[in-house]
Formats: sequence, structure tokens, C-alpha cells
Amino acid sequence: MAASKNSLDPVQILCLDGDGIGPEITAATRRVLQAVDDCFDLNLTFTSEDIGFVSLAASGTTFPDKVLDAAKAADGIVLGPVSTIDYPPASEGGINPSGFLRKQLDLYANIRPAKSYEGLPPRVGDKVDLVIARENTEGFYSDRSMFFGRAEFMPTEDMALSVRKITRQASTRIARTGFELAAQRRRKVTVVHKANVFHVSDGLFLEAVRAVRGEFPDFEYEEQIIDAMAALLIRDPSQFDVIVTTNMYGDILSDEASEIAGSLGMAASLNAGEKFAMAQAQHGSAPSLAGKDRANPSSLIGSAAMLLRWIGERREAPHFQAAADAIEQAITKAVATASTRTADLGGPLGTTAFTDGLLVMIKKP
Repeated sequence: MAASKNSLDPVQILCLDGDGIGPEITAATRRVLQAVDDCFDLNLTFTSEDIGFVSLAASGTTFPDKVLDAAKAADGIVLGPVSTIDYPPASEGGINPSGFLRKQLDLYANIRPAKSYEGLPPRVGDKVDLVIARENTEGFYSDRSMFFGRAEFMPTEDMALSVRKITRQASTRIARTGFELAAQRRRKVTVVHKANVFHVSDGLFLEAVRAVRGEFPDFEYEEQIIDAMAALLIRDPSQFDVIVTTNMYGDILSDEASEIAGSLGMAASLNAGEKFAMAQAQHGSAPSLAGKDRANPSSLIGSAAMLLRWIGERREAPHFQAAADAIEQAITKAVATASTRTADLGGPLGTTAFTDGLLVMIKKP
């Protein structure tokens, strides 16, 4: 994923199906990417590797070493949902593909937009249009807070401890990402923390964010405590533009914001760093729906549009931006009418039929 690549070079997309509904919505996403490739001459090529339970059964691990090599060689990654809660311990091969890739590829920014769609009114308040910039490599996530091993342990059978890591570097990076996002939007940044309790760790986070704020003096800026922020999103989500926060707070708030906006099934997200980026739906693997052609693929398809935009920015390739726009416009048009929605949104369509409809709508402007 070198920035020196130009807009004419082939673009290799690695598809990792995942578990549950993952294979179905990843296949749908690949169909959409192939459609915009044909329409906008993106020069995409596709590769795939097995992860999750399929890989565990075949090779004894949910994430073989060769998958990391493939991810590093690719220009972008599409990761289907994974059923990590059902994996065996890491010592028995149960590696979390999402967390492992975020750590190994230094995907420090998890960008999660939440927006309302025409025909799908927000569950509360006015129209929602915000983005959460979530730090992605540390915090209370035990698989990301230590060089070796997990930051969660049991000194005795009746005591469990978890270590939270907050660094100035990671806090500074996500703060700058948030302000740069706000520069493209409404120039307002809301920083979410719990420094009234975590005096040292969230105190360091705030110190780093405030230092970056000095580089953007004309932006509207505010700080909110996490519990108050959860309530304010329900009261009036329309007041927020870009929200910057730590890992766990961002994970929780993004699900809340997307559901308020209309549906978590529509929630796209991008894991991005300096050299690598990975499209990943916000929601889980929904094993009860697996193999039934009932899953809404919009979240992963929208995430793939974000990935195209990321690639286009680095290659200075406007046709990638146009392809991303075409995907997002097709999704917007499809969900505007009940007859062209998936079942989770009150429509009659399954995964395949909904994707078929998107392909018809995608066209060059």
C-alpha cells in the first residue's frame, strides 16, 4: 500500500470472508467492487484467504501466518464479520483476525460514520450526520495493550485484572485524524473521555488532544464525559460533527450513534493507518442468519466505498472517489423505498436480490 503507487497501477484487494454471514456479505461486496471497477476503470484485482472457523478446521488456527503476508502485500483489505466470542483461546488457535490485523498493520484510526438515510428516519431526534474517530490500537482491549501476551489476567481463581494502555503517540494520532476529518466537514470536534475517574490515563489522552487542538484554533471544540455523551446522543445527535475518543468508548458510542441514525446494519467503517487500510462492517457475524440469504450487506459495501476513497486520496485518483460516490448513492437510493430494502429494514429483499438492485443503480455520472 505504498503511497508512491499511481492511479494506473493495479489495485489488489484481499477479501477475507470471516464467519456467520461474513461469506455472503463479502461476496456481495466483491460483486459491487467488480461493478465499479468495470464502470470506472479502477484496475482492481481480487485475492482471498481463509480465516475464522474455516481456517481453524483446516489448519488449527483462525488466522494463518500467510494471511498477514497477503494483507501486507495488498492495496486494501475487505474483512467480513468474525465470531470471535466463540473462538477457542489463542493458545488453541483462536486468534481474533480483526484485532490482530489492527495491531500488526498499525490501523490506528477506526473511522465510523453514522448518518440518516432518506426514507429511514432516525430513531430519535433530527437527522444524524456525524463521524466517530476511534483510537484503534490500545485502551482496554487486552489483545492490543501489550507487546507479548494479553493485558488481562487472573492472579487467583477469584480475581481478574485488566490493564488499560493510553499513550501520547496514539492519542495524538487519533486527535489529528479527527481534526482533519472535521476540516472536510463542519469544523466541529467533540472529545469524549472519563478523566474525572481515570485522572492519569484519560488525563494524558486529553493533554495530547488539546495540544493538537492548538493547530486548529478556528474549529469549534468541546469535551464531554462518556456517560453524558451517551445521553446527549439520544437527546440530540444532530449537534455533533466529529467525535474523537479512545478505543472502548468509540466502540460503544459508534454502535449507539448508528442505531439512532436508523440501523446498525447500515453502519460502515474503515480501519486506517499510514500504509494500510481495511474495510469492516460495524456489526457482528449474526450466525443465526448465516446461509439464509437474509443479511443486509450495506454496512460492508459502504465500508468498501470508504476503502476506495482512502486509496483514491493516496493515489490522487479522482475516479476512485467517483466510484465511492456511486456506491454510496446506490445504497441511499436503494433504502429510500421499502420495496428495495432488505428484511431488517422492513423490505422484502434478501442479500442477493438487494445486491442485484445496487448493481443496476451503479453507473457513471
